[in-house]
Amino acid sequence: MKTFYVTTPIYYANSLPHLGSLYTTLVADALKRYKKQRGYETFFLTGMDEHGVNVQRAAERAGLPPKEFVDRVAEIFQRTFAAFGLDGAHGGYDIFMRTTAPFHYAGVQEFWRRVARARTPKGNAAIYKGHYEGWFCAACASYKTEDEYIKPQRPDEAPRCLVHETPLDRVSEESYFFRLSDYGEALLELYERQPNFIWPEERRNEVISFVRAGLQDLSVSRLKSSVAWAIPVPDDPEHTVYVWFDALTNYITAIGFGNEERERAAGFEKFWPAVHLVGKDILRFHAVYWPAFLMAAGLKQPCAIVAHGMWLDRDGRKMSKTLGNTIDLEVLHRHFSNDVVRYFCLREMVFGQDGRFSYEAVIERANSDLASGLGNLVSRTLTMIARYCAGEIPSPEISEANYLQAKRAGVNPDPSDHASALELARDQFVTHFDEYSFSRALESVWNIIARTDKLISEAKPWELVKDERQRETLNAVLYRAAETLRWLAVLLHPVMPDATRRIWRQLGLTGDPAEYDPARLAWGELAAGTRIGEIEAIFPRIERKRVMAEIERESKEKEEGAQATQTDAVPGPSSTQTVPPVQGATEAVPPAELIGIEDFARVDLRVGEILTAERVPKSDKLLRFTIDLGEKEPRQILAGIAGYYEPEKLIGKKVIVVANLKPRKLRGFESQGMVLAASVGPEDRPVLATFTEEVPNGAKLK
Repeated sequence: MKTFYVTTPIYYANSLPHLGSLYTTLVADALKRYKKQRGYETFFLTGMDEHGVNVQRAAERAGLPPKEFVDRVAEIFQRTFAAFGLDGAHGGYDIFMRTTAPFHYAGVQEFWRRVARARTPKGNAAIYKGHYEGWFCAACASYKTEDEYIKPQRPDEAPRCLVHETPLDRVSEESYFFRLSDYGEALLELYERQPNFIWPEERRNEVISFVRAGLQDLSVSRLKSSVAWAIPVPDDPEHTVYVWFDALTNYITAIGFGNEERERAAGFEKFWPAVHLVGKDILRFHAVYWPAFLMAAGLKQPCAIVAHGMWLDRDGRKMSKTLGNTIDLEVLHRHFSNDVVRYFCLREMVFGQDGRFSYEAVIERANSDLASGLGNLVSRTLTMIARYCAGEIPSPEISEANYLQAKRAGVNPDPSDHASALELARDQFVTHFDEYSFSRALESVWNIIARTDKLISEAKPWELVKDERQRETLNAVLYRAAETLRWLAVLLHPVMPDATRRIWRQLGLTGDPAEYDPARLAWGELAAGTRIGEIEAIFPRIERKRVMAEIERESKEKEEGAQATQTDAVPGPSSTQTVPPVQGATEAVPPAELIGIEDFARVDLRVGEILTAERVPKSDKLLRFTIDLGEKEPRQILAGIAGYYEPEKLIGKKVIVVANLKPRKLRGFESQGMVLAASVGPEDRPVLATFTEEVPNGAKLK
């Protein structure tokens, strides 16, 4: 049997699921379903990259062991993907890969040994020990050359990463190096020999230009004393494996490289090589470093490295929390069905280019293409079959004696023109899907939807039913529409698995559109006399004003809750503020910069006693307190903890208040300070900071 192996990047454990990771994963899911329809045995990998200094630091800030920290992040990723129907239970990924898995440790060490034994194309050792000195970005998990960072304005400042704009770490230590500089010509030969190895063309050209400019050897280890949360280098426990060398190897360890148990469960020889789907921001790691590592290890190259663009907001700006233009996955899932999200992502973004995403755009696509387009065609076709044909698929035949009647109604008695249009759309869809041109594939299908709608509107079945002489014409029109729906259910299944199964059932068909090869669709296989199923709306219209008002209200409440609690504690060993809170957050809290004692002294922390507490009207999250800080008048302070505390039970409790915070308005009330709380557990539960001994109101914390 033919095989198809597709991977997403394994997402870094210091960030939470966001629109970008959702998009790559649903594209991989659609490709898997498409290939499975065509008879391939498939394997789909996604997962999490759990090692490295960034994760190590985040776990330290959270006051958690690294393994417990990444376990919590992994749970959120898996829960999010399950909510969007991308997990194994819904026919999605076959493995949620985690680089902390014991079989991965074994595979990485075997891969290292193979590379370490290798000679480069120029006859040198592929791995050698030397000394590294330079700048390292923990967030990128990569070393930076001079053209890859923002130079400091003052001599006492560190350079900043161009991507994250965070200070870089100066690294100066013994290191193992991979002799990447010896692989430039071999890589260029690979790109020349396999023109589709890197896709799209502009990304291929970028990589070729980078390699032609000359490659530098790559540090592939860190001292254990610097980065302990990593896989040990074989036979040298003082060193740990560089996170990208570790992470890239997951694509082969997941299917059995270096581990017999995984080989039996999946099959390295069976499934490798893979198609790697990646964002353009990590293309270099996959298209330069990974192929060079594989050359050294003597393993086959991937089938292709396919790089997609980035999602921008409706104004064309990069999405970021600072700009407040991110897409909240929790909100997206609550207001839009999974198939609406899948369709929008695959139709809206020309794969390989950047695309624009907004809730308004999702609603517009859902209403125009799905509710008024596909959904309307399903509804009107099946409703007329129920009314005019007693709920059974009618015969498509028009006898020669009734040809003239059909032509008078504007209907070609010969269905071949409609069938030919369907066949053309089918062939275009298959071609475009094979080329990752998902938007164009869907466009070809929507041309058929428009054509079939036009057929119905011009033939006017509601008029034909009044004339018994036009019964065959009526039946033929409705059959053509119903048979078109069968084709659409098959073609669109990889994009909209839930909706297409519902269409299939409403047509009265048995089996599953997932089992039908779209390339083998043939006209006329829908049997006359088939009793249709219960008719229900596939894509109800979305009330734009109502939904946008709800989204804006939810976003405002979430922002107010965050402002009121500030994820609620001064960073310290007991804080869990870097542990991902809920599905839909976009990224973990970045590493906090060290401050001097004079900076801390500027924050006026005081003991306060809660005198009154009540819920804020029309808010599910805010509580309003009056708090005695030992001043002439008590202060009014708001906090976003209403979902976790009963207000009456807080009266008399001693709390810690930031007393010199600028006042701000929340829901029409002025908040004159901030109550501190820790953020605990994956659900981000706030726990108020208090005291074990009696302290006077107004006492200052030092």
